[in-house]
Amino acid sequence: MSMYRKTLLTGIAAMAIVSGYAENPLSKSSSALAADSTNKDVPKVLSFQAKTLEGETADLSKHSGKVVMFVNVASKCGMTPQYAALQKLHETYNNKGLVIIGVPCNQFGGQEAGTSKEIRDFCTSNYKVSFDILEKVNVKDAGNEKACELFAYLSEQDAKPAGKGPVGWNFEKFVVDRKGNVIGRFKSSAKPDSKEMIAVIEKALAE
Repeated sequence: MSMYRKTLLTGIAAMAIVSGYAENPLSKSSSALAADSTNKDVPKVLSFQAKTLEGETADLSKHSGKVVMFVNVASKCGMTPQYAALQKLHETYNNKGLVIIGVPCNQFGGQEAGTSKEIRDFCTSNYKVSFDILEKVNVKDAGNEKACELFAYLSEQDAKPAGKGPVGWNFEKFVVDRKGNVIGRFKSSAKPDSKEMIAVIEKALAE
């Protein structure tokens, strides 16, 4: 190849990099920029790190644009039969945009002391649970125990009817609308299929 041709090709390559036709290894690719743009649209409540009951990374951000109900659950509580109503809600409204996420916690009466496998087996065999369940975590500050970031955030939101403050017992429910706002907080005694709960869910799904 002649010296003239080599010089010409080198010049063309340099121009391509400057003009953006060739990828600059020091800049983000278009796909990375798109990912950054998408992440900015994820509401804070769905941006926290979490793991599934099987210990895998749980991508909460995939539920952006949906109505999400977070419930701190336990296997040996007087409220445990609420699993049945939660599963019914899942079956009725999941295809309309409702996501239910159970979050096991052992801070209330030691009523969720089992392993992840025992929790899964219990939920499956007794209530045929098919909605998402995350790994066991703390949902409130207590002595040296600190609430996980997700529940620390949820507890700070002044959502009716329960208002803000530490989680008081198993099976509190937090309802998040499609924009990521916590629009409802219900105490343990509130049944998942109560008229009040259904009204909040259906209103959020319709928006």
